[in-house]
Amino acid sequence: MKRSALFRGVVGTAVLATAIGLTACAPAAEDDGPVTLTYWTWAPAVPDAVEVWNEQNPDIQVKVEQPAGADDIIAKVLAAQRAGEGPDMFAAEYQKVPNLVLSGAGYDISDLVSDFSDEFTDANWSLVTVGDGVYGVPQDTGPMVYLYRADIFEQNGWTPPTTWDEYADLAAQVRATGAYLGGFPDDGATLAGYAMPLGAQWWSTDGDSWSVDIDGAETTRVVDFWEPLVREDLISTTHFFTPEWNTQMNDGSIVSWAAGAWAPGTIASVAPDTAGLWRIAKMPTWDGETSAGLFGGSSAMVGSTTKHPEEAVKFLEWLNGSDEGSSLLAQGGLFPASVAGQAALSDLPVPEMVSGQDDFWELAADIASDTVSFTWGPNVQIAFDTYSDTVRAALDSGAPFSDALVAAQDKVVSDLKTTGFTVK
Repeated sequence: MKRSALFRGVVGTAVLATAIGLTACAPAAEDDGPVTLTYWTWAPAVPDAVEVWNEQNPDIQVKVEQPAGADDIIAKVLAAQRAGEGPDMFAAEYQKVPNLVLSGAGYDISDLVSDFSDEFTDANWSLVTVGDGVYGVPQDTGPMVYLYRADIFEQNGWTPPTTWDEYADLAAQVRATGAYLGGFPDDGATLAGYAMPLGAQWWSTDGDSWSVDIDGAETTRVVDFWEPLVREDLISTTHFFTPEWNTQMNDGSIVSWAAGAWAPGTIASVAPDTAGLWRIAKMPTWDGETSAGLFGGSSAMVGSTTKHPEEAVKFLEWLNGSDEGSSLLAQGGLFPASVAGQAALSDLPVPEMVSGQDDFWELAADIASDTVSFTWGPNVQIAFDTYSDTVRAALDSGAPFSDALVAAQDKVVSDLKTTGFTVK
């Protein structure tokens, strides 16, 4: 199995000594008898789809296990691999893929996916590509959409903002009624989604080197836009998914949310009293750009300890890229990453929270068809934690929000160098 040159510089560390052992070429597959693959995931849509596969493919059977959620499954995968018992396949959020490659958990499948590369957009393939290797098959995605309370907008004569300047103007109008238009992006994932359409690339590769540009002009422009809205109390600073935020979304104290296309399903549990009152629109633009940023989504990776990489990729292509498999994912509540899966969405009922928007799936698929390419780095969590901690402190101290980007930049670069990476 190939190993990306981007990770060769860290061979001397103890962590990478373990990683090298895990990324050794997988043992040869057994020649006779049916193959049984294990697949670890948290997605509720997968088990039903696997039943269909198993009925049709007696020679390649898949056993689904759901040992943990998205936050904890990676630790379990790494622990199992160290014991030589790792799954053949496992789900991983896109931002965690580079770190998993660093840890030796992923199998480079670039030689096995060329026949179906056109089943996904280049933007989606970029999310599972590290250096010159491909380490997963895209499964679901989160093109950013603007979700808003249609009833409150209509009552007040408001229309969804098409530019961020319009958003700022509308924020003042909404605040005059006692509500907030939306919330400040104090988390790295949302901030990245806002900055992506401007061309922000927080991590990039050049040969064997990493470059880091978290505090670049594009992302700085985003935080500079939000800071005066926060300082003037025009935007809520309540972090999403907290009990307070849930209440505000339910009672109309917050009337819009920029999130992934999966947002209507999430709102159903957050704001149950608002069923049918929400709509989506395209995100406001900075300079008239058409591409959408990404917020959320996950891949299906092949484990480095598998004995059956070809069979695993064959199954994952069917599950995530074929008409049948990706349609089953869509029916199970995922927003598929594949072209076929997004086309199949139009056959589904409109989600309850946006039940008055007949063109919901058509609009969501249109947005998803034009998303940006983005590279996550091997230390995403450090960037997220540093930015969030520093910008939350700035709310009280009065320090510029852009300082949080500088802090994240410095911490990420320092960590890469300490780990043994070459950083430009």
